[in-house]
Amino acid sequence: MSVRPTRDNIAEYLLFMWQVEDLLRAYGLDIDKVEQSLVNPVYHSPEERKEARDWYEGLIMMMQSEGVQEKGHLQINKNIIIDLTDTHLRLLKDPAESEYIATYYNTLPHIVALRAKGTDPEMPELETCFTALYGYLLLKVQQKEISWETQASVDQITKLLRLLSEKYNTVQ
Repeated sequence: MSVRPTRDNIAEYLLFMWQVEDLLRAYGLDIDKVEQSLVNPVYHSPEERKEARDWYEGLIMMMQSEGVQEKGHLQINKNIIIDLTDTHLRLLKDPAESEYIATYYNTLPHIVALRAKGTDPEMPELETCFTALYGYLLLKVQQKEISWETQASVDQITKLLRLLSEKYNTVQ
């Protein structure tokens, strides 16, 4: 069992990393608590436990050095958004990418609606999409009711990010 997540689906990877950031915050960036709750129950061999602890500890140190102990995202995760945005913009300019372009324009009203509801207007479009998906996942975990409008937005955003992830893998 590998400790580090794979980047086969870059969108899932980014959402996973945002979740890890929040988990580390929930444990007060305390590696001993992380080890007790996230490492020991999952990893059984001493080698796996050491690798997992080292990985989490490295993330904690990065969070502290980058000043994202309470909120925000690690630069490595911001770089993924930047890379995805570059891919996204290239795809939008490529006439051969009609499926992607159509999916984007079908998603755009949902992005605009999210921004109108108070999302930072300066936030890149794709980050708005990821923030919406992450919020949706948190609602699901909390077993909160999800409106049909939210579900429709999430479904469309998921289509876009799934397609973007597939395209990203082919150009990387």
